[in-house]
Amino acid sequence: MKIKATLDRIPGGMMIVPLLIGAIINTLFPNTADTFGSFTGAMMTGALPILAVFYVCMGSTIDFKATPYILKKGGALLGTKVATAAIVGFIAAQFLGEGMIESGFFTGISVLAIAAAMNDTNGGLYMALMGQFGKKEDVGAYSIMSLESGPFFTMISLGVAGLAAFPWQTLLGAVIPLIVGMVLGNLDKDMREYLSKAVPVLVPFFAFSLGAGLNLLDVWKAGLLGALLGVAVVAVTGTTLFFADRFVGKGNGIAGLSAASTAGNAVGVPAAVASANAVYAPLVPSATALIASCVIVTAILVPIVVSWWAKRIGVKANTA
Repeated sequence: MKIKATLDRIPGGMMIVPLLIGAIINTLFPNTADTFGSFTGAMMTGALPILAVFYVCMGSTIDFKATPYILKKGGALLGTKVATAAIVGFIAAQFLGEGMIESGFFTGISVLAIAAAMNDTNGGLYMALMGQFGKKEDVGAYSIMSLESGPFFTMISLGVAGLAAFPWQTLLGAVIPLIVGMVLGNLDKDMREYLSKAVPVLVPFFAFSLGAGLNLLDVWKAGLLGALLGVAVVAVTGTTLFFADRFVGKGNGIAGLSAASTAGNAVGVPAAVASANAVYAPLVPSATALIASCVIVTAILVPIVVSWWAKRIGVKANTA
């Protein structure tokens, strides 16, 4: 059976499929974690420890010795995406506050869902598109952009929006695993090679655990709204990133458009944020479902937009 090959053909498959499996189990058998307990229960309820390890391993892949071009390009895209999420979050907070819409078509939408969806770029998608339409330095820019990973910038966005603040210890705690990984990876290249191998391996495990906290009825309700949020992520962040790439990064816009997506690991951000401030706990199920939809939608839309723009400006795909 070609299980991995099948999952690789699905946009965000290693994230989405395990998440759906966990959600199916929780929807049909909601007491599974309590019934079996032990390691099975821990697997179904332990997303945060797995995410902590994931961020250590992710941090090890970030190289301090980035070239000036990579720093400039990656910094421009990172700063623009984070600033865009903060501004949109601030505007949304004027209407939504700390809660979410609880009736009508927009049921479940919250500033938490919006900020988390817009803050984190799908690195694999970005690097794949830049490998096809860009140059290796543009691919390397993701080493800077990967600092988006984790709940830190989403917490910052929520703070900028004027919502419940986080104590400095909590903000620091959100980024310490990433920093530890960065230090280890830069002190010892063998540690970088060792830890980096675990990044893709851990994804389906924390995805399953996150899914085990979802009810598919909520995911179904989030379907169309999640798709529209995904379109908004591409449209809004794609516009600001495009201009940042053109005028700050001195590029042709392709790198900016390639970064206008939602990363699979953003699905874990609402739970991480809620663990730091319980006021967000009621929003986690709906925000997680919406972001899961965003991951799929942006993974489909971004390549289409990038291919269209590359063709329009006469950039041919690399075949080497």
